[in-house]
Amino acid sequence: MTQAFNPRTGEPVGREVPDSSATEVSAAIARAQDCAQWLADLPHNRRAELLHALATALRDNETSLVELADAETALGDRRLTGELARSAAQLDMFADVLDDGAFCEAVIDHADPQAVPPHTDLRRMLVPLGPVAVFAASNFPFAFSVAGGDTASALAAGCPVVVKAHPSHPNLSVRTAELLSATLEKVGAPSGVLEIVHGHEAGTLLVTDPRITAVGFTGSTRGGRALFDLACSRPDPIPFYGELGSINPVVVTEAALSRRAGEIATGLVGSFTLGAGQFCTKPGAVFVPAGQGFADRVVEAVGDTEPAPLLNAKIRDGYLAGVTALGSAPGVRTVLAPRTGTGYSVYPAVFTVDATTFVERIDLLAEECFGPSTVIVEYSSAEELAGALAALPGSLTASLHAEPVDPPAAELLATLRKKVGRVIFNGWPTGVAVTWSQHHGGPWPSTTVPLHTSVGATAIRRFMRPVTFQDVPDGLLPEALREDNPLGIPRRVDGVLR
Repeated sequence: MTQAFNPRTGEPVGREVPDSSATEVSAAIARAQDCAQWLADLPHNRRAELLHALATALRDNETSLVELADAETALGDRRLTGELARSAAQLDMFADVLDDGAFCEAVIDHADPQAVPPHTDLRRMLVPLGPVAVFAASNFPFAFSVAGGDTASALAAGCPVVVKAHPSHPNLSVRTAELLSATLEKVGAPSGVLEIVHGHEAGTLLVTDPRITAVGFTGSTRGGRALFDLACSRPDPIPFYGELGSINPVVVTEAALSRRAGEIATGLVGSFTLGAGQFCTKPGAVFVPAGQGFADRVVEAVGDTEPAPLLNAKIRDGYLAGVTALGSAPGVRTVLAPRTGTGYSVYPAVFTVDATTFVERIDLLAEECFGPSTVIVEYSSAEELAGALAALPGSLTASLHAEPVDPPAAELLATLRKKVGRVIFNGWPTGVAVTWSQHHGGPWPSTTVPLHTSVGATAIRRFMRPVTFQDVPDGLLPEALREDNPLGIPRRVDGVLR
């Protein structure tokens, strides 16, 4: 059974949700498999209508969903209302992706006996993989959960989805799944387009079931790595798109600190405490020139910040263990000690360390600590900074605070982009826009496949694979590849984009 708890008090909230049995998980996958061809064959415009209907259902039920989400997550009405709006917007955006049509990457090369070497008629496009497993995240009960971006992009690709609900918000997950399933039924979709299962064992069963063709995951490095290994060790290995741990380094140049130290300190505090530090893009390591008193400015900016509840007891305990390990490490100075409040609430924590010690203890100091903490790394020279950045593991983001004319800026940007999937200039990483150009991914351990993103239009690419059709009669081709282009989509024909 899965029981939700109110993070503000630590008391149980809502009813217990039964874990799914092996039989129930298998039945959910079977329903998804049964409707996979129907969804794959559904015309792009009809699939877009389906996504718009799901978005409308979320908006129409905003009040009750937000109330239920707040009871189980304590993230607050304002945050949750915005997150629900983001989830609906993601569904609408992927409908736009379908209407645009470029996502299927249609390419046609007509037969050419004069080519070197000569070739017959070749036509290539992306097609859906089949049933997809999606693991909901704890920290985004809408945007990375049952109705989140993984679900939206998989459905847009033409793949049925089986969601493994997160135990932090089980009743919200049940209600969201019921709402979306009812909406799908109203628009004529068969049973199985969207399924939900519960319990730890259900996750293992999903990843290892031969009918599941890919996995989308957002969570811890340890849990994600275990599932990633399962996906790779199957007799038929499948793609595992995991978003795992990230410290999202921030680099501040001497020129920027001398001109904007107070502004940067205030921005940092706002970013690493946002959502009680439970963002995958939280800045966990901040590199600043030594001897400038930046840590004191950060503590001043924290001020009398009230404690904020973490999502569950496990996350709170993990945060406390993490900050205790940081504060106990030789060479690390605690400038703002961690404390606890009622329920699962905690106060911010801030630490400082010199760049040399940071490199020496990189395994600890560059490990994500989920919650409102950050490590200020002081460097005394460009060489020290370069050494510390070279030692960093991969992250989702990196931020550079520099002046418009700042000699180190170009080299620092070149260094940072090797480590991350998104580079921010004079800004903060928390908050991920849902756009066509967004990339939310990065080198290990931030993600398992840095080529792909979990946010933005190209997230659809994860759940499709290319197929080339050679000399297939026009009437048997998918509409996207037919000679008269009945869908009116952009295609590359004989090397020319049309």
